[in-house]
Amino acid sequence: MASESTAEQALTALARRGFAKARVVLSETDHHELSAEFGHLSLLRTNHNATLSLAGIVDDKQGSISINKCTPHDVERAVDDLWEVARGSRPDPANDIAEAQPRATFARGPAQPDRNAMFDRLAEVLDHASTKYPTLKVGQSTLSYYDRRSRFLNSNGVDFTTRRGSYGASLMFTAKDGADVSSFNYTGFALEKLDKPLANCGTTDELLRQTTEQVRTQRIPEKFVGELLITPDCLEDFLSFLLQSVSDVPLISGTSLYKGKVGAPVAAEALTVTSRPTDLIGGHFLTGDGYVAENTPLIERGVLKSYLLSLYGARKTGLPRARTGGGCLVVDGGQRSRDAMLRDVKRGVLITRFSGGRPNDKGDFSGVAKNSYYIENGVVRYPIAETMVSGNMAKLLENVVEVSRERAEFGYATLPWMRVREIGIS
Repeated sequence: MASESTAEQALTALARRGFAKARVVLSETDHHELSAEFGHLSLLRTNHNATLSLAGIVDDKQGSISINKCTPHDVERAVDDLWEVARGSRPDPANDIAEAQPRATFARGPAQPDRNAMFDRLAEVLDHASTKYPTLKVGQSTLSYYDRRSRFLNSNGVDFTTRRGSYGASLMFTAKDGADVSSFNYTGFALEKLDKPLANCGTTDELLRQTTEQVRTQRIPEKFVGELLITPDCLEDFLSFLLQSVSDVPLISGTSLYKGKVGAPVAAEALTVTSRPTDLIGGHFLTGDGYVAENTPLIERGVLKSYLLSLYGARKTGLPRARTGGGCLVVDGGQRSRDAMLRDVKRGVLITRFSGGRPNDKGDFSGVAKNSYYIENGVVRYPIAETMVSGNMAKLLENVVEVSRERAEFGYATLPWMRVREIGIS
C-alpha cells in the first residue's frame, strides 16, 4: 500500500532526473460494493486501488505517465520512462504547472461504510420494485461505498491532501408482461448518507413505474416539428455540446461556436447553469491542474459567464482559467411545475433517454429517444417506439421555453425538467 511519503519521494526523483517543473498525484480508493442480480443480493466485495500519476516539463516539453505499483524501484523506473516521453514530445511554451498556493487539507463524507445500512437499503429497493411493480425485472444493481484519498504535489510548492467518502447506487431494469418486454433503463446517483430509501433518490421510482408502462409502445402518428420535455435523466446530454465547446480543444483550434461569447447571450433567459463542485457530494476539491475548485456560474439567465479552460488552454488562448474542474451541474429551477409545463405542450415528446452521436462543430445532431412518450394537447398519450429527434444543440438552448420548479438531486448534479421548442421528431 502506498503512503503519502511516496508522493514526496516521486517529486524528489523528478527533480533529480532533471525536470524543470513537475507534478505528482497519489490517488488511493477503497471500494466496498454490495451487488444484486435479478433481485437477489449476490456479492459483497472490497478492493483497494492506488495510482501514482507523474507529469514533468523540460525545455517546454511535457510528458505524463501513471503507475499502479508504487515501490521505490517502480517509481524510479517510471521517472526514467517519463523522461524519455517528455524528451520525445514537441515543445510548447503553454505547458506549465500551478503556481504556489497555501498548503491545505480537504475532507468530506463518511470515513467508514455503514454495511448494515447498505444491505438494508439495497434489499429495500429490490423489495419495493418487486412489490409495487410486479412486471419489473431488476437486473444488475449495486450500492457502493468509496473512500477516495489523494496527495497533490508540484515543484512550485503546491501541497494538497484530500479525502472524500460517499455512496454510489446504480440500478438497471426492464419489464416483462407476457411476451412483451420493455427497453432496458437505468439510473444512478451519489449519496453522502443512507438516510432515505433508494427509490426516493433521483428519479428512481418514476423510472421504475415508466418502465412497466413501456412494455407496449406505439409509433408517433407522423413526422412533425414539435417540443421536447427533457427529463433530468438525460438533460446533461443536451447541455454537453455547449460545455464541450467552451473547453480547451474547440477554443484553442478556433472551431467553437462560442468563441468570444463570454458576456453574450447563448441561451434563453430561462436557463441558468452553475458548476458547483464544492456543494455536491459527487463534486471535487481540486481542478486537474492543482487549483482549489470553486463554484462557477457557466450560464446566467442565458448569458455565457465562463469558459472551461484548463491552465494549458488558458495559456494557449490568453483567456482566463476555469475555477472549476467541470461537471457538477446545478440548473436553477423555474417558476412553474412540470405538470403545468406539460399542459402547454401542444405536440411533442417526453424524453427520458437519448442515444445519439456527437454533434458536429455547428451543433447539428440526430439521435433516438428511448423510454419516452408522445405528448399531444398537454397530455402524455402513450410510450413510443424508438423515435428520431433532430435539431441543432446551440439553437436548442436558445429555444428553451422554461424549466420546472421541481429538480432531481443526483449527488453529482441537480437538474430540472426542461421544455424546448422546434425539434424535428420522426
